[in-house]
Amino acid sequence: MRTAAATSALACSLLATSALAQPAKDASSAKGIYTCTTADGRKLTGDRPIPECTNREQRVLNADGSQRTILPPFLSPEERATQEIAERRALAERIAHQDAVRRDRTLMQRFRDEASHQRARNAALDDANKSLRISERRVKDLGQERKPLLDEAEFYQGKPLPAKLKQSLDANDASVEAQQVLIENQKSERVRINARFDAELARLRKLWAGAAPGTLPPLSEQPAATLPAAASRASSSADR
Repeated sequence: MRTAAATSALACSLLATSALAQPAKDASSAKGIYTCTTADGRKLTGDRPIPECTNREQRVLNADGSQRTILPPFLSPEERATQEIAERRALAERIAHQDAVRRDRTLMQRFRDEASHQRARNAALDDANKSLRISERRVKDLGQERKPLLDEAEFYQGKPLPAKLKQSLDANDASVEAQQVLIENQKSERVRINARFDAELARLRKLWAGAAPGTLPPLSEQPAATLPAAASRASSSADR
């Protein structure tokens, strides 16, 4: 016959065992209940991700049956690589859009109207125009310096020119050629400046009219002014 002391000891042991088991049960419940339906229609449930549903969506439930979250399908290495590429592309597109918005807003802050934009165009053309006029004057000066050399060379028709005279004529030719290259470069620079300001102005007109910053194509993708038109504007700017 079991004594009272033995009965008491057994009760204490059972309570201790129950107390130890309860945290384990709670910990298991905290992990969630996973459930999914396989391709062949079977509904599976488990206390961890279900291997048969790695390629399918799995619902994660709380102990009371309410949905906690959804576990997306596991990706293969190839699928993961494709997803990472898509995510990087999307991030790059977001950054590019943010940059475009910032550039458009900066452009609108810099130029409030066409008059301010025209002043900026004139200032940008000013250095090229000054350099062009200097080169053109230099070509005229070189032409004046060449006249006495040509007059002297007339005395040696049919004869070899003296070395010093030939050297002077060659140096004059080289200087004229160098100035002509500078002139062409300066003319090209004026065309480039005008084309850039033309593209800016076309963009600004759309922004002033209400286009949202960042929604227009980049300036590099907008049609640039044709060369003759830009060159004509550059020439008229130089004459001012």
